[in-house]
Amino acid sequence: MAIDTVLVTGATGRIGPLVVDRLREEYHVVANSRSGGDVGDDHVRGDMTDPGDAYGVLARSDADAVVHLGMLSNPNETPGHVTFQSTVGSTYNVLEASEALGIESVALASSMSALGTGFDPDPVRLEYLPLDEAHPLTPRDPYGLAKQVMEVTATGIGRRADAPTVTSFRVPWMPREEEIQRAFVESDRSLEAVRAHESYHSIRNTLFSYLHAADAADLVAAVVAADHTGHEAVWATAPDTTVDRPTSELVDEEYPDVAVRREFEGYESLVSNEKATALLGWEPQRSWRD
Repeated sequence: MAIDTVLVTGATGRIGPLVVDRLREEYHVVANSRSGGDVGDDHVRGDMTDPGDAYGVLARSDADAVVHLGMLSNPNETPGHVTFQSTVGSTYNVLEASEALGIESVALASSMSALGTGFDPDPVRLEYLPLDEAHPLTPRDPYGLAKQVMEVTATGIGRRADAPTVTSFRVPWMPREEEIQRAFVESDRSLEAVRAHESYHSIRNTLFSYLHAADAADLVAAVVAADHTGHEAVWATAPDTTVDRPTSELVDEEYPDVAVRREFEGYESLVSNEKATALLGWEPQRSWRD
């Protein structure tokens, strides 16, 4: 599989410019957004929720691979049906066009919310820890449901004879260096302080996880180069949690009724990256504790 050109949808969004810059180290990168922008080697406007736009953008970009980031990232600002359509509709359009145009690889931005976490008003539903890809997904809110349906759609299209390699990467909050400095290094990260934080419910629901934005960009580069068959989904988080409490103690205090399948060491993440490492050769390199 030879990849020379990569199309990045949502290239001007929150994580888009960093992904584009990382991919430009290895590829010619065509950026896509609805509003235009100055990232990438070239830029093509278009709305991925529109089938004609999606096909046209992919065809004009002459891409060998697609990174699909162009989905709503904050469902609190849109009605549920709009949130759902943004993720599911755009993903279907991108995958259909990718198959028709003979694109080699598609990377899909999934989320911790596929588990039923970040925007769910109820506590996260866990059967065991550490979390891995075999754990059931039980979302109920529009954003989480959309991510799960997106992955189911990718699995179905991945069964087709001419389907591209498709990889969904499930990620938590992806702060940049300056955000890590403010949120973690310069703040009180004791469990008591985190419990008092206004975002505690979401922090607990997403298993006290995060992923350095630079590691996320490296992850996307690894996904672009993936050559497995069909669709695969991987969890990807930083190697540690966001709190200054050993993980074994954190589990005892925050998830006392959840089965623990192995011992945790130090401040180890509650999410396993083992599949991402085995499938993609990717491992997170950065921690806020550094």
